[in-house]
Amino acid sequence: MREIQLKDAKATLSAVVDDAVKGKAAIITRHGQRTAVVISYEEYEKLKKVPSFGWLLANAPLEEDDLPERQPARATSDNHF
Repeated sequence: MREIQLKDAKATLSAVVDDAVKGKAAIITRHGQRTAVVISYEEYEKLKKVPSFGWLLANAPLEEDDLPERQPARATSDNHF
């Protein structure tokens, strides 16, 4: 993915958007820091529908015996909690 400075993105916004529509996303930087990404609306819609890992775990169709029983952690002098 290419990086483009904000001032250059402003000057060539139409080309940046055209590239995003063609599948060529761009990272926008401001003062050397990555601040935004330009992607197509189609790509945005795909990403928006991806469930979070937490949601997947909470909604997994697991039965009581599907997961092994956890063993208690051993206390050692290396544990720094």
